[in-house]
Amino acid sequence: MQTHLSIQASVGRAHETFLRKHLRRVIPLLAHRLSDVSIALVNDATMSDLHQRFMNLPGPTDVLTFPLDDSGNGEIVICVPEAARRAKQHRSSVRNELLLYAIHGMLHLCGMDDRTQRGFQQMHRMEDQILTKIGVGAVFARQDSARPPKRARRNETKGMR
Repeated sequence: MQTHLSIQASVGRAHETFLRKHLRRVIPLLAHRLSDVSIALVNDATMSDLHQRFMNLPGPTDVLTFPLDDSGNGEIVICVPEAARRAKQHRSSVRNELLLYAIHGMLHLCGMDDRTQRGFQQMHRMEDQILTKIGVGAVFARQDSARPPKRARRNETKGMR
C-alpha cells in the first residue's frame, strides 16, 4: 500500500520540496503503514486558533496531529513561525525543525503516544533514529530531551488513541 502524502503551505512554501523529499524516505521506515497523510504549514494565528479550539490552550504550539481513523489517515498541522523560533533557540535549521515536527505527527498517526515520560523518551528517540537513517542526523537529541512532556509543547495530538 502506498501512502498518499499532501502538503499545503500557507506559509513556509520554500520548505515544501525539502519536506516532501525527506518524508517519502521516512514513510517506509514507520512501523505502521499510513494511508493518507495531509500536512498543513500554518502561521501563528492559525495555529493559535487550532490550539485554543482543540486543546483549550492559548497561543501557538509547534505541531498538532489529528488522526481521522485507525487506518493511518490524518492531518498534521505545523506552525512555521514556531519552528523558526525553536530552530534559533536550539541552533538548528528551520527545515530540520519542520521535518522533526512532521515525523512526530506521523508517529502519532502510527499510534505512538508521548504523554508519559517513557512514551516521550521512546517517541523522541524514534524521531532521531529515523532522522539519522535518512541522513539528516539527530535533531531532538541536540535539544533538551530531559525535560518532561508538557501539553502546550511539542507532542500534542487531538483525537483518541
